[in-house]
Amino acid sequence: MGRALPFLIVLVATLVALIDCLSTDRDDVRGLPKAVWCLVILLLPVVGVIAWFFAGRPLATEEPAGVASAGGTPRRQTKPVAPDDDPDFLRGIDTSRSRDDAELLRRWEEDLKRREDEGP
Repeated sequence: MGRALPFLIVLVATLVALIDCLSTDRDDVRGLPKAVWCLVILLLPVVGVIAWFFAGRPLATEEPAGVASAGGTPRRQTKPVAPDDDPDFLRGIDTSRSRDDAELLRRWEEDLKRREDEGP
């Protein structure tokens, strides 16, 4: 087991780096194109993994989407992941709900007025 441990560590690190590279957005990869990073990670397991984590992986301190980066190039806009994260969607729900509530109130008032006019 002692001899297999370094091999297992390298294998796990390579798989983690490869999965991380494949799941990273193409525009966020630094240095080389994404396909080249995958080849480097696979062909040079130890060096490729270290290079990916230090030179290819996106920085954790990057600006939010839509903000210009240090080079002045604007980053592309990303859509919210779920509808409840989208302020426009939530605003639309509030607007339509308010409209529906106002219509329902108007009908109740008309019905009440009609019943009062009919009398007992």
